[in-house]
Amino acid sequence: MLRDPGSFLGFAIVAVVILAALLAPLLPLDDPTELDLQRKLLSPSTEHLLGTDHLGRDELSRLVFGARTTLLMSAASLVIIMIMASVVGGLSGYYGGWVDSGMMMVVDLLLAFPALILGVAVAGILGPSLINVMIAVSVVWWASHARVIRGMVLSARRREYVEAAQAIGASDTRIVVFHISRNIVGPFVVLATLDMGWIILGIAGLSFLGLGAQPPTPEWGAMLNTSRSYMQTSPLLLLAPGGAIFLLVLGFNLLGDGIRDLLDPTTYR
Repeated sequence: MLRDPGSFLGFAIVAVVILAALLAPLLPLDDPTELDLQRKLLSPSTEHLLGTDHLGRDELSRLVFGARTTLLMSAASLVIIMIMASVVGGLSGYYGGWVDSGMMMVVDLLLAFPALILGVAVAGILGPSLINVMIAVSVVWWASHARVIRGMVLSARRREYVEAAQAIGASDTRIVVFHISRNIVGPFVVLATLDMGWIILGIAGLSFLGLGAQPPTPEWGAMLNTSRSYMQTSPLLLLAPGGAIFLLVLGFNLLGDGIRDLLDPTTYR
């Protein structure tokens, strides 16, 4: 991965953002929620590298602390999504029959709705908060992954090593955990890494609509929302969180491509 420029770039972007988020309390940054109307909408300077927003809060500090919120909520949503998709897709693909038909009927029903619109509906019903946005994203996004995992399990179930395990009397649980799961972990990891970008965009989009992070919590989507009124006078307020979202999504996409190439022996050069 380090020899491939794209993979290295993706790894570097993701690593820098994660390190900045983890070390945010230790960095020499202002309080991201501290108000000072006397210094509102300041231009970039040595004291405020990205300037200040309409309430006098340091934009760089809010950007770094916003990375903590964005990454934490996205990672938690990804874990919930992959657990739900693994359970539904695994049971459906392994047992087939009426189990497969019933579960895939639910999946097809969810996939019939546009994901973003359904997410807005769920978040709107639950009310605006980061936890509710995480729930909305998880409820909406798991269905497509369940279908992909079902396909992988269906393919692995017909392999000779599964038949051999069944022949010696291995239980279904042992076959799924020690034989099927271990042989689909590569595509599973790639799927999770590539989907991280979509989840970040989903959470940022719902926060942009006012359904996610609430003031004064720093979050990139919410920062985009509050900076719309100052596009002409202070465009950096919009460009900074927008550029951060773009770079982080790009980083996860490049990293996912690199992991896919790493785990696929046919791509070795």
